[in-house]
Amino acid sequence: MAIFSVYIVNKAGGLIYQYDSYVPRSENEKTFSFPLDLVLKTHDERVVVAFGQRDGIRVGHAVLSINGVDVNGRYTSDGKEVIEYLKDPTNYPVAIRFGRPRLSSNEKLMLASMFHSLFAIGSQLSPEEKSSGIEMLETDTFKLHCFQTLTGIKFIILADPRQAGIDSLLRKIYEIYSDFALKNPFYSLEMPIRCELFDQNLKLALEVAEKAGTFGPGS
Repeated sequence: MAIFSVYIVNKAGGLIYQYDSYVPRSENEKTFSFPLDLVLKTHDERVVVAFGQRDGIRVGHAVLSINGVDVNGRYTSDGKEVIEYLKDPTNYPVAIRFGRPRLSSNEKLMLASMFHSLFAIGSQLSPEEKSSGIEMLETDTFKLHCFQTLTGIKFIILADPRQAGIDSLLRKIYEIYSDFALKNPFYSLEMPIRCELFDQNLKLALEVAEKAGTFGPGS
């Protein structure tokens, strides 16, 4: 069981804190001969698999390295354009590593703003007055849990679907936020949280939750 990420979003929808412990579950490196039997395309400044699946490599996986050289977006770290390089038969055989890359900082900011909007829409669509908004979204690989305070700050956790006790953990993170961010005289409300004691106590709470599988009473 695992907790992948923690995000704190201010009442305007801005991302003011993020902690990621997510490591892609699977990365696959295979040696290919020419022609490449996967169709690649550029999407969001990454080279990804558009068609064809084999040996754990799936549609949507990104090219992470070529012959051991890391790929950053559309280019290798030594400056080669990935798709053009793979069109040249003289470059084969070639070892390509595929996997799901981490989100960029800009993508995280965009997703935080998007969820903030969905949360507001969910509150307005509810047939009940004063709806709390979206508290959980579930997929086959993770659950998104959200706790919003009375002041509009949202605490969001992405976790393994089997991870228990997230509600208690969210409230524990709120306590840590109150003790080590709000009481910090150098912290300005709604601004990014940069506090070493906050970081330390948050990581400790996450470690306890992950080791136990549950967090505190009422889990």
